Amino acid sequence: MKHPALAQIEAYWEALRGDRITPLRSEVDPRGIDRALEHAFILERIAPGVARFRLAGMHLNDLMGMEVRGMPVTSFIAPKARDQISDALEHVFEAPARARIRLTGSAPFGASKAEAEMVLLPLRSDLGDISRALGCLVSHGISGKPPHRFGITSVDLDRLSDDEPRTQDYRQTARDEPAPALEERQAPYAAPRPVTAKGTREQADDNADGARHLRLVHNRED
Repeated sequence: MKHPALAQIEAYWEALRGDRITPLRSEVDPRGIDRALEHAFILERIAPGVARFRLAGMHLNDLMGMEVRGMPVTSFIAPKARDQISDALEHVFEAPARARIRLTGSAPFGASKAEAEMVLLPLRSDLGDISRALGCLVSHGISGKPPHRFGITSVDLDRLSDDEPRTQDYRQTARDEPAPALEERQAPYAAPRPVTAKGTREQADDNADGARHLRLVHNRED
């Protein structure tokens, strides 16, 4: 990982992370990786082993020959190596782990062989799940027209600490009062009337009041 862009992005991620497993996606500020923005990208996990670009620098657009935002990261990988990149993505999001991936591409006869390096660094969404990743892709020896796709030479996975961070690092503390939408109005408590010597008469009166709302139906055959 000798390229300055890779070094800056990984150092920035480490500084954001601190003593936590991963930093928050909302903490990533482009000004902190200003010298690497051309090579930087943000991934969003959309299914097991599948992630798409939410943001991507111009270097990635140039390699593909089009805007890559919304495309899966496997667009840059040759079909035979896509299972490998899917496995790497699962480790990044599930373990979680950081991934350093060395890539190689084809080149015309007589030209130097294309090579590339990629780093994937997990991020937490605002909901607290690890479903985002900060990444960087650098390449050299590229020739010919886009799109350019790569095979995978090696995948280096570094599993992060198993010590879970404190919940309040990622989520707001619970409110002491319920949200208005969850409030329920309660009817005031009414104590039952005490039973007295006149209880029988009062009950009969109540029954009589109820009877006023009834209608007697005669059966003429009886």
